[in-house]
Amino acid sequence: MTEAESPVLAIGGVEKTYRTGTHALAPVDLTVHRGEFLTLLGPSGCGKTTLLNLMAGLLAPDAGTLAWWGGGFDATGGPGRRLAMVFQAPTLMPWARIDANVRLPLDLARMPHAAAARDVDAALDLVGLSEFARHFPRELSGGMQMRAAIARALVTAPDLLLMDEPFGALDEFTRQRLDAELRSLWAARGLTVVFVTHSIVEAVFLSTRVVVMAARPGRVLADVTIDEPHPRTDAFRLAPAFAAHCRRLSEQVAGAGAEARAAGVPRPRRPPAGRAAGA
Repeated sequence: MTEAESPVLAIGGVEKTYRTGTHALAPVDLTVHRGEFLTLLGPSGCGKTTLLNLMAGLLAPDAGTLAWWGGGFDATGGPGRRLAMVFQAPTLMPWARIDANVRLPLDLARMPHAAAARDVDAALDLVGLSEFARHFPRELSGGMQMRAAIARALVTAPDLLLMDEPFGALDEFTRQRLDAELRSLWAARGLTVVFVTHSIVEAVFLSTRVVVMAARPGRVLADVTIDEPHPRTDAFRLAPAFAAHCRRLSEQVAGAGAEARAAGVPRPRRPPAGRAAGA
């Protein structure tokens, strides 16, 4: 197998138990291939975020192995092997302007200012925020702040982009628009993406592959290919194929949810009314 054919990430028999005694992940086997848009889907408590944090190197497994870029590398990678993560909240520095927020990983890497400025300008242009480079985060809506967080991840030209429910707190209109923009970015940049969501329709729209997880402990329940062409427009959301994929995943998630309830996993709390943010 050549380096180009080797998986971006190979996970073998990974388990995780927290100090509280919560068995977050049973043995999980999963391979992430180059160019995939892979979504982790499942009920609250099924270990999606735990698995994503393991992929990012933010947690260490209690058992099993993770091999990045064919092995021989850790999550920090090396030349041509970069990993970036987008969290549920934008996590922007409120005292810094948007361009400075996006430049942060380049500053930490001690990139010369002129080169960093060019990369920041390009990343902001990709997410449609060029006109807002000198604004503070408080001057942007929730959707725009999330775009800035995505630009901060893209500015390093990552080979693997990990995203933990980045649009979960947004209103449905904004969420659908950002889904479409993210899908276009994935195709244009040839990204490899692992995306966490609770939304079946979001998973179908975005993904080339959906891994349904069950709780508890978290484990892979189903691995479903979404073999539909790009680009995916609003018309795809109305297509019979879209509905068929949603039905199939709904059946899988219903089974995972039933297992979660039997295991006593609490349902996620709904956000207070009026907390959804705009674009």
